Amino acid sequence: MNTATMRRIDRWLGGPMCMILTAYRRVTSPLRAAPPATPQRIVVVKLAEQGAWVVAYGALRRATELVGRENVFLMTFDENRFVIDQLDLVPASNVIEVRTNNTLHVVIDLLRAVRRARRERIDAALDFEFFARSSTILCFLSGASRRVGFHPTGGEASYRGDLLTHRLAFNSRLHVSETFQLIVEALSVDPSVLPALDLATPRPELPPLTVVTPSELDEVSALVQSQLVGADPLPPLILLNANAGDLLPLRRWPADRYVTLAHRLLEHDPRLVVVFTGGPSEAGESARLAAQVASPRCVSMGGRTSLRQLVVLYSLAEVLVTNDSGPAHYAALAPIDIVTLFGPESPKVFGSLSPRHRALWAELPCSPCVNAYNDRTTRCRDNLCMQHISVDEVFTATIEAYERRCAAAS
Repeated sequence: MNTATMRRIDRWLGGPMCMILTAYRRVTSPLRAAPPATPQRIVVVKLAEQGAWVVAYGALRRATELVGRENVFLMTFDENRFVIDQLDLVPASNVIEVRTNNTLHVVIDLLRAVRRARRERIDAALDFEFFARSSTILCFLSGASRRVGFHPTGGEASYRGDLLTHRLAFNSRLHVSETFQLIVEALSVDPSVLPALDLATPRPELPPLTVVTPSELDEVSALVQSQLVGADPLPPLILLNANAGDLLPLRRWPADRYVTLAHRLLEHDPRLVVVFTGGPSEAGESARLAAQVASPRCVSMGGRTSLRQLVVLYSLAEVLVTNDSGPAHYAALAPIDIVTLFGPESPKVFGSLSPRHRALWAELPCSPCVNAYNDRTTRCRDNLCMQHISVDEVFTATIEAYERRCAAAS
């Protein structure tokens, strides 16, 4: 099921369901038992986006501190399972997966997820989806007596009914990692004082680097070398991630600029190899761009690696240049330098937490145009914010990172 379909379902079916469940809640709330003094078992609902789980690391770790890792459950789409496993914050059996390969599987797995949450006697549900209706509904149906999430107090976002017990005001100036942590901290706040939060803003917390084995390094090195001629040992690698998935195509930097950037990088240093990366659905585009570069030192690994192997590839490479998308976040699990190109969204809110990260953002008056308040949708059809980022800027940032690493290594 693609993102557009999910959004339509969330809008046209989620709205009426929120209304019906709100009426049900108001009728039955006097009959409900009081929640325990402190939460005992927590479920975090975050269905979409792999990179979000990386920036949620600090919030998830805090949740495990409150109730123990064995009492924290994560509800998510199955495509995000890899990133969650890398974080290793909860037992593998505590991840509640929802398949997305077709609508029937989504419906079946969501029903199973609700049944599992009730069977586990979850008493606290945390909605990490901001203003999606589906996640609020899942929190309510989980049976949790504490339900924390964001509420459109002034009509600034989508209608979600009155299904939350702890209703927070969304702060669009905080980094998303800080936002996630505040959702967890709100569990211990008296809901009658909300949305006021008399708490210090938590500091963003980066997960530890993923440990890769020598055999994994050898395996991925061999994969790259199989695409090159006479590349032994493996030369310095610069990775280019040209796609941003279908969640927000406006985040894409023009593809021809990636080709131009690749040419300039190869001309700058005859040792360098440029590698285009991407998932299985991006393999064709990745191969097309590499073919346009038309150099034996430019190859495509799009669709050729598992996600685990991609993180290993990040550990082998020097710099990743990417649109604002998941790879910018899970590359933070490796010691690679990251250059991220921002346009419709703000690096102040969604920037990678890696200390080796650099964001390029034109900051046009119309940017950022997508946020939690508008369900990350926009009427814009011409991403001038991305087009304003020049090849010169990206080339300079990439080479600065590369040469800094070369100097440190020597």
